[in-house]
Amino acid sequence: NHTGYKQWRGTRVSAEEISDLYAGLQQSYLDDFDMMLSGYIPGAAAVDAVGRIAESLRRKADGRPGGFFWVLDPVMGDNGNLYVAEDVVPEYKRLVGNADLILPNQFEAELLSDAKIKDMASLEEAIGVIHQRYGVPHIIITSVAIPHPDHPPHSLSIVGSSMTSDRKARPFKIVFPAIDCYFSGTGDMFSALMAVRMREVSVATPGLGQTRSWLSGDEVQATDLPLARAAEKVLASMNEVLEATCRAMNEEVARAKVEVVAGLGEEEAKNRLHLLQSRAAELRLVRNLGSLRSPVVKCKAQKM
Repeated sequence: NHTGYKQWRGTRVSAEEISDLYAGLQQSYLDDFDMMLSGYIPGAAAVDAVGRIAESLRRKADGRPGGFFWVLDPVMGDNGNLYVAEDVVPEYKRLVGNADLILPNQFEAELLSDAKIKDMASLEEAIGVIHQRYGVPHIIITSVAIPHPDHPPHSLSIVGSSMTSDRKARPFKIVFPAIDCYFSGTGDMFSALMAVRMREVSVATPGLGQTRSWLSGDEVQATDLPLARAAEKVLASMNEVLEATCRAMNEEVARAKVEVVAGLGEEEAKNRLHLLQSRAAELRLVRNLGSLRSPVVKCKAQKM
C-alpha cells in the first residue's frame, strides 16, 4: 500500500501527530534512544517536528560523546524534480547541520550545496561545501550515475566522506554493478543498513563509539574510514538481496502473465499486470536474511 502501485489508501502524518507521538514516549520515559533514522517527511512543518525530536535526544546525550547518532536521508527529489513542496528545502538546509550522517542523492546534494554536479570533480566539491557550510560529519551521496573512464559499463557508485577536524573532506567511492530491474524500497533499505553497519563498525573501533559523531581522527585515510567499511557491507547486502529479488520478480511476472492476466481485456490486463509487477518489485528481505547478516563483500572503497 504505497504510491508505487498508483493506488493507495491512508493519510499523511501531520507535524502535530509526530510531536504528539514523541510526547507520549517522553511522558512514559520511553525516549532513551541512542540512534535515530529519518527518511521521507511530508512537509516543512513535519521536517521541523522531526528535527526537534532529534534536538531533544541530542540534549539527553549531553555529557556522553557518541551517545546519540542521527542518520538523516533528506528526501526532497530526484533527477532534477522535487517530490516535496519548495519550503521543505530551506527547512532541510536548516536541519542537516544537526545530523551525524546524511544520505542525499545527487539531486539532493545539489540542493544542499547550491552547486551543479556534472562530473566526479564537481561532486567532490559539493561534498566539501556541505562539510564546510553545515558541519555534517559524514556524507554519502547515493546512486551516482556519472560516467567515468575508470568505471566498468553498467555500473553505479556511491561517494562518501567523513570530514576532518577542520571540516575538510575525505572522499571515497564504491563502484558496484547496476541491476536492470525496477525495485521498491531500495533507498529505505540502504538507509536502515547504513545505520546498523555504521554503529557496528564504530563500536568495534576502540574509543570511537565514545567520540562525538563517531568521527575518526585526521590520520585515518578515506578508504579506511568506518563509513567506508560500513558502506562496503551495506552494498554487499543490497547486491545479494536485489539479485535474488530480480530473479524472483521475473519468475513471478512470467507466471502471472499466464495464470492471471491471460483472458482479461486490454485495459484491465494492463492495470492488473502493473499491480502484479509492483508487488513483485518489493524487496525479498525476510527470505534473504543471510545476505543481511553476512554478505560477501566484493566491491571495495577506492580513493577519488
